[in-house]
Amino acid sequence: MDSFLITGGRPLRGSVRINGAKNACLPLMACALLTDKPVTLTNVPNLADIRNMQRLLDSLGCSLSHAKPEAAERSDKAPDQAGSSPDALTIHAADHSKVVAHYDIVRTMRAGICVLGPLLASRGKARVSMPGGCAIGARPVDLHLRGLEALGATITLDAGYIVAEAPKGGRLKGAHIFLGGPNGSTALGTANVMSAATLAQGTTVIECAACEPEIVDVGNLLLAMGAKITGLGSPRITIEGVDALHGTPNAHPVIPDRIEAGTYLMAAAITHGDVTLENFPTDDLGAALDRLHEIGVTIDRVSPDGSTSEIRNQKSEIVRVAVARRLNPVQVVTQPHPGFPTDLQAQIMALLTLADGNAIITEKIFPDRFLHVAELQRMGANITRVGPSAMITGVRELVGAPVMASDLRASAGLVIAALAARGQTQVNRVYHLDRGYEQMEVTLQGLGAEIERVKE
Repeated sequence: MDSFLITGGRPLRGSVRINGAKNACLPLMACALLTDKPVTLTNVPNLADIRNMQRLLDSLGCSLSHAKPEAAERSDKAPDQAGSSPDALTIHAADHSKVVAHYDIVRTMRAGICVLGPLLASRGKARVSMPGGCAIGARPVDLHLRGLEALGATITLDAGYIVAEAPKGGRLKGAHIFLGGPNGSTALGTANVMSAATLAQGTTVIECAACEPEIVDVGNLLLAMGAKITGLGSPRITIEGVDALHGTPNAHPVIPDRIEAGTYLMAAAITHGDVTLENFPTDDLGAALDRLHEIGVTIDRVSPDGSTSEIRNQKSEIVRVAVARRLNPVQVVTQPHPGFPTDLQAQIMALLTLADGNAIITEKIFPDRFLHVAELQRMGANITRVGPSAMITGVRELVGAPVMASDLRASAGLVIAALAARGQTQVNRVYHLDRGYEQMEVTLQGLGAEIERVKE
């Protein structure tokens, strides 16, 4: 296993381009199973999860071709652009006889469940292993199954596999479906049911649908493929089933990764750096930007002439991060979009460990997502866990220590803390980071951080 060795105390300076969103790209790739025509995506990040999804689609009868635009070749990049590689990926589901998503692939990522709906709708049946992924608490797929059953599917469980079959005749039926759960809507469940409903007979209405920008991106790809969908970005999505979908007449660009953007934003903030973020999805980070503004982080939009102004709501901008000398404590509550994203909880916790006062973070999505607390405490953070909340009393400094990453976003939070800590920190199990950040150490090196990847 690899580790990161990080010597903290260096302000980050330079610029970095935000890659395509992992959480959008994975269900977008699964949508290719809905047609026998090629589907092309651009701005595809080079991540472990993306490579595993490619393996999964290959096992399901898809041919895949990966092209790298000349402008994005690593050898041609300036150092401060290292780690950015907007690739093009074409997926062609030519063999529709394969319907088994095997355990050895699906166990590596939770998003493997995204092939269930498309397989069921296009091939009439599916056998998909129960998904794996990060250890951040229970994340059941019962809402996925409930939604597909409402469309007429028969669902059984067999030896750790979900076995789904369409009604007699092979076509799902439109229905009125409620997808709300104890912690709100389900993003991947919405993607699964929406994808399946595009080929169902009749109209489907999804109530309590996920509003995340990644789900809007999936819907926009389906529209480009000939689906009929209204209400994207709202809690009520309506889908009129069509007989068939086609490929993409134009390549579909994956939206910028709002979680990666927020991560590098907080890394710049905790080091009191001066960083410019390109391809920054301002419009998708409203709640996070609000909390950061209260903490004392200033984010200015950079105009083409290099001047700065207040940011505008846009999907892709160039912004510059600046930080006041004093970090203010705030209250943070994670919620479904457009609330504060749970995937930025560990990162903002790292930032608040150095705030001047008492901060509170309450986790409403995954109440047990606090495995990083003990590791931050090893670095000198003053954090007390109380049920679904963590109370953080800011300290004057963090101190480097060996720490263990438990999941993807917790890993990012530990790296952020290490960038500001006195001395050296060893972050173990950084394979978690490789699932969601493309060569993070190279990107941070380009910003002046003292970080290296080593074998444990």
